[in-house]
Amino acid sequence: MIKIKKIFFSIIKSAFTLIVFLTLILFFYTAFFYEPSPTEIKKEEKKLKVEDKEEKLEESQVQEKISDSTQDKVEVQEIETTIQDGLFITVGNRAITKSDIVNEIKLILILNNKTYSSDKRDKLQKMAIQSTIERNTKEIEISKLSFLEYRQADLITELTRLANNINIDLDTLKNVCASNNIDFAIIENQIKTQLLWNSLIFHLYKDKLAINVEEIEEQLKLVQNKKELNEYLISEIIIKSVEKNNFETEISELKNKIKIEGFENVATNLSIAKSAAQGGDLGWVTENVISKEYKSKIAATPIGDVSEPIILPEGILIFKLRAKRKIKRNIEDEKNKLIYSEKTKILKMHSASHYDKLRRSTSIKFLNE
Repeated sequence: MIKIKKIFFSIIKSAFTLIVFLTLILFFYTAFFYEPSPTEIKKEEKKLKVEDKEEKLEESQVQEKISDSTQDKVEVQEIETTIQDGLFITVGNRAITKSDIVNEIKLILILNNKTYSSDKRDKLQKMAIQSTIERNTKEIEISKLSFLEYRQADLITELTRLANNINIDLDTLKNVCASNNIDFAIIENQIKTQLLWNSLIFHLYKDKLAINVEEIEEQLKLVQNKKELNEYLISEIIIKSVEKNNFETEISELKNKIKIEGFENVATNLSIAKSAAQGGDLGWVTENVISKEYKSKIAATPIGDVSEPIILPEGILIFKLRAKRKIKRNIEDEKNKLIYSEKTKILKMHSASHYDKLRRSTSIKFLNE
């Protein structure tokens, strides 16, 4: 029995030794002598390519989502900052670009302390085009006369007035322009143009500035017993004339629109007066420089209300009385103001007439976009 057990363990031990020996031989053969067949290599490469493709596909999908998100941001940024520039109008021999009109719109908004909205776009563009055409037409005429001059003090005064109109100082106005990518020199050049134009009009029409001082003195006598004068803070809207049978309906619709949208917004969007750019604001006006017809309408209007309509050659005028105050009288000062006011009216009349002639004789072409 013992002999059989010894034989059995001897066989197991021999078998285990043989297995270990064969394993070592197979390992060394594989490591140093075995080469896989081409078919096996191709199968493995194909498997690796498939796995790599799956990994790349997942990565590309992520990148695509990131790219989509980035693209959305880029497109928004481009809309906000990129202007497709190009020729927009020619005024005589002067070229006006789209960016010139955009800058004009920016200045209208800045100098009137307004913000841009899509519903104002057409009105703003129209105003920008009109002012650009007017200024370039005037500049062409001014350039023909080299002797025209302006005073530097008048330039500073006008710049300061523009800043004060929106309750800021001149340095702040410059910073506001810079933050909106507007060269402040554009504003300065616009004012220089107007000052030189005023000089031109005075040069051409100074002989027609005769003022009847006696009439002014008679006008002062009418209120000589008053120690104080009324001063009115008013705004205006002027709309185009309408047929008589449509007059009442038009005025009623205008007043309803004012109640809903506000006088300032309606003035900005509908008024054909130059004051539309300021929401119709005319500032404080003393009663002795207001015509009798206007004065009676304004005086009869409660503060905060709009006046009855006044028929003008160019349209229909209504006022809004925003405030009222008393000021002390100075007869000599009033006389000088009245003389100045009369001269200003005459010059404005000649200015409008002269510009109208130039405008009709100047070639203006709108180019197709």
